[in-house]
Amino acid sequence: MRSSLKVVVKVGGFVFSSSLRAETLSSYAEVLARLHDEGHRLVIVAGGGEEARRYIKAARELHASEYACDILGIEVSRLNARLLIAALRDRAHPTPPQTIPELQIAFQGGRIIVIGGIEPGQSTNAVAALAAEAIDADLLVNATNVEGVYTSDPKKDRKAKKLDEIDTEQLLRLVIGGEMGAGGYELFDPVAIKIVERSRILTRIIDGRVPENIEKAVRGEAIGTLLKAAGRRGP
Repeated sequence: MRSSLKVVVKVGGFVFSSSLRAETLSSYAEVLARLHDEGHRLVIVAGGGEEARRYIKAARELHASEYACDILGIEVSRLNARLLIAALRDRAHPTPPQTIPELQIAFQGGRIIVIGGIEPGQSTNAVAALAAEAIDADLLVNATNVEGVYTSDPKKDRKAKKLDEIDTEQLLRLVIGGEMGAGGYELFDPVAIKIVERSRILTRIIDGRVPENIEKAVRGEAIGTLLKAAGRRGP
């Protein structure tokens, strides 16, 4: 990889848990600040997390539409994005762009861009893939609360094995039966996978519970699971 990269990092909603801790956000900010100071150009996508799911659950109990539930999830993810912006201080663009064109314009300013959700029906994983596509990113990093992609759900199956590498067709087969309602996206949803595939975005799915793993991924270390477009050859 080149010494200076355009990188999109999806920060999983687990970072914004019900026991929201400023120390956790500060740890992420320190890692992202170091990468920025090294010359890497960053877009960060904040997930909605537990708070988004809590709002969506309440909305469904009130018989709200899935569209309305999606809007709630988007708004919560944007609040999470503002928390990261606060942690990054002057290194970050001051507000979360709300569309991909706004993101592209803001990206030209050289600061770290932090965004949340954008459109109903899209997970923040899909937003991250779209952002990577829009800025022609060299790398998409998906920081999750597992060590990578497994053959099955490691929380339910003790025999699940972590994969060092997988292509988009294989991953699509693994997740195609997953929940696609508002707030139900896990790991990488089919929309995000297809965006990665069509634009051949090099993607690494890592354990984001250790923020320093983001640095390792950007520096080319073989951690987590490497996701490549089906048919792609080489790194």
